[in-house]
Amino acid sequence: MAAPPFRASRGFANAHWQTIYGSLFAPRPAVAYRRERWDTPDGDFVDTDHVDAEPGRPWVLLFHGLEGSSQSPYARQLMHRVRARRWRGTVVNFRGCGGEPNRLARAYHSGDSAEVDWIVRRIRAAAGDAPLFTAGVSLGGNAMLKWLGEQGEAAKPIVTRAAAVSAPVDLMAAGEALGRGFSLFYAKHFLATMKARAEAKHARFPGSFDLARMRRARTLREFDDVVTAPLHGYRDTDDYWTRASSKPLLRRVAVPTLLVNAKDDPFLPREALPAPHEVSEHVRFEFPDEGGHVGFVHGYPGRIDWLPERLLHFFDHQE
Repeated sequence: MAAPPFRASRGFANAHWQTIYGSLFAPRPAVAYRRERWDTPDGDFVDTDHVDAEPGRPWVLLFHGLEGSSQSPYARQLMHRVRARRWRGTVVNFRGCGGEPNRLARAYHSGDSAEVDWIVRRIRAAAGDAPLFTAGVSLGGNAMLKWLGEQGEAAKPIVTRAAAVSAPVDLMAAGEALGRGFSLFYAKHFLATMKARAEAKHARFPGSFDLARMRRARTLREFDDVVTAPLHGYRDTDDYWTRASSKPLLRRVAVPTLLVNAKDDPFLPREALPAPHEVSEHVRFEFPDEGGHVGFVHGYPGRIDWLPERLLHFFDHQE
């Protein structure tokens, strides 16, 4: 049974309306999470929110996007449907995103495939022989795809299927797009919360980065250059965006993987979307003309249930 294609609501046929509504105003169904705190290999922690079900049921693991969490609309929409299927589910709140500052100066970033690795392996051990499906949204999608590419065939015993949504697979192209035009609106939205977190981080770890430069940052490029890159082992923004991008590794993906990106995504120009020759035979594209960035709003008065149903359909069927 083929999955229905995405058709944008006529009232949300603009990429920016799709993006804004999907991230800020979309319905967030109630989900009764069970929280666990997991210590990381380097002495930090992540908070994980779980949807429980009987042992042996399929498990869906979600990695959220920049400044997201288990409370993001797409996360709650997906986990609401996971529960309805009586599957198991987990949303990983990246370091500092679970409602409490993390212990170390470092936080999370687009290329953190090492973080993805130990989390996926821990869930795999808990899942037993049950299918394990991984999903990544935006930043989390890039980090997950990078892990899949690095692991190649070694990922097949761990993950059954994977899906990435609105992943900025070419961080250089994405970063440049967010530095001009209307897309600067999104950059400023993210910068407001990122700079507030950075202020609190610097108060706990004085000298960890140049505070004055951070306060002057007006674009994601400037912020990443002074905060994200040095805190996570990169020389500068160019080094970070180049080495953290998942696109060069997509040829090595061995797990059946779905890429869902709208061609009008303001975070990634359509010309930067991967072409067939840039991915392995195991990667399937779904690039609708409309949908914005993690928007995919359809129907009336504005529903965002197409995306979680599309992911679960891919996980559930041998397409």
